[in-house]
Amino acid sequence: MTSLLFPLFADLRERLVLVVGGGAVAQRKAAALLEAGARVRVGAPELSATLAAWAGQGRIEHLSGSFVPEWLEGAWLAIAATDDAAVNRAVADAGLAQRVWVNVVDDVDASSFHVPARVERGPVQIAISSGGGAPMLARHLRETLETQFDESLGALATLLTRERARIRKHYPDMGLRRRFFDRVLSGPIPSLLREGRIDEAQRAFGVALIDDKPATPQAGAVALVGAGPGDAGLMTLRGLRVLNEADVILHDRLVSADVLRLARRDAELIEVGKQAGNHHTTQDRIHELMLEHARAGKRVVRLKGGDPFVFGRGGEELEVLADAGIAFEVVPGITAALACAAYAGIPLTHREHAQSLRVVTAHLKDSADALDWQSLAQEKQTLAVYMGVSGLDVLRDKLIEHGRAASTPFALIENGSHREQRVVTGTLADLAERARAHNVQSPALLIVGEVAALATRLHWFGAAPLTDVPAFDTHTFEISSDTAFAAAA
Repeated sequence: MTSLLFPLFADLRERLVLVVGGGAVAQRKAAALLEAGARVRVGAPELSATLAAWAGQGRIEHLSGSFVPEWLEGAWLAIAATDDAAVNRAVADAGLAQRVWVNVVDDVDASSFHVPARVERGPVQIAISSGGGAPMLARHLRETLETQFDESLGALATLLTRERARIRKHYPDMGLRRRFFDRVLSGPIPSLLREGRIDEAQRAFGVALIDDKPATPQAGAVALVGAGPGDAGLMTLRGLRVLNEADVILHDRLVSADVLRLARRDAELIEVGKQAGNHHTTQDRIHELMLEHARAGKRVVRLKGGDPFVFGRGGEELEVLADAGIAFEVVPGITAALACAAYAGIPLTHREHAQSLRVVTAHLKDSADALDWQSLAQEKQTLAVYMGVSGLDVLRDKLIEHGRAASTPFALIENGSHREQRVVTGTLADLAERARAHNVQSPALLIVGEVAALATRLHWFGAAPLTDVPAFDTHTFEISSDTAFAAAA
């Protein structure tokens, strides 16, 4: 797997940068470096008219001739921008030997750093990189972002930079400072700057800073947030905003890394997930952590897979908060039954096949006799079962025993909405055997009902459903322990 590039913004003021090449590309690179305040040395046998004029004005240093490693002496960075691949490679090799970062234009493999596509609004820069492999994609994203941020963003950044010392003095507490910024950025100041009313914006800022009284840190609060089944694109807009405001995030084991990357970079992430046989964080401990951080004045997000109120014990957690007098809110998430079925191409209801939906969870080793199997086995309904896969034998037998036809279709959706999603289909009679044959692992959601047969025809995400039994010894695999898609947390 290719490693991600590490993004950074380099301060090149008064630092030497070598550009090898004298044509249009070298000129463009030199111009950007001069804008950043760098000392630019251009090495080439001949220079474009513009580069020659800059050299004559003393804006750049010109080294005439063919590249030699000595040109790199004292340089912090180098850019190889000639039309000769051998020369460009020689610059890259010399840079590696002298520990100088080198960008070779249009050569990903030879480059030790890449120049991103940029959106610039005054001191604000948004850099976009495709890792060097798809520059046209980065350019397309830049053009899209150019339409979303107007020039007033630069004026806003300039104002906040100028007032930084006053803000920090007035708000030494980071939490209060962040909330002040939230109020400023959602108030009239950005609009005033957008309209060119600079003096009014400055006065409005002064009023906001004086009128807003930074008393002791405010009491904390907890947001119970549903993270959905894994695809970060399924997070709600409110959920995304709350994640970006959080000081502390208590997250389940099944919350995907893609979702966690949406959180504020300086937020404290604490995994509190549970799985069968390994409850390294008990429910009582989760309650203690929520109260501890909220009482310390923190904004806490309790981030749960799926939806917090669908087999997520969210109600229990809110009761604890309510009893303690802690403020809270709930941000719903897309529960696994809805998301996994959609990503598998399975309509949970259908006029011809299912007029109702039953959403259940069952750890069948302990609770098989407590379920209303007669009701669950009725026809013309869809069962969405949140569970691991070790109880499939019992579930199949109980449903058939109480009247559900053995020929009823099923679909097992493993890692629903994730890139590695798998869907196994078959009939109720061979449910457990199919799961074992394909080594289905938790988290997995089971759908039982006529609608499950549509997975083969309507699948659109990931690989096609697995409908055949693999040609190998299915008894060599063991089924994983019970872990609900969202209910285990």
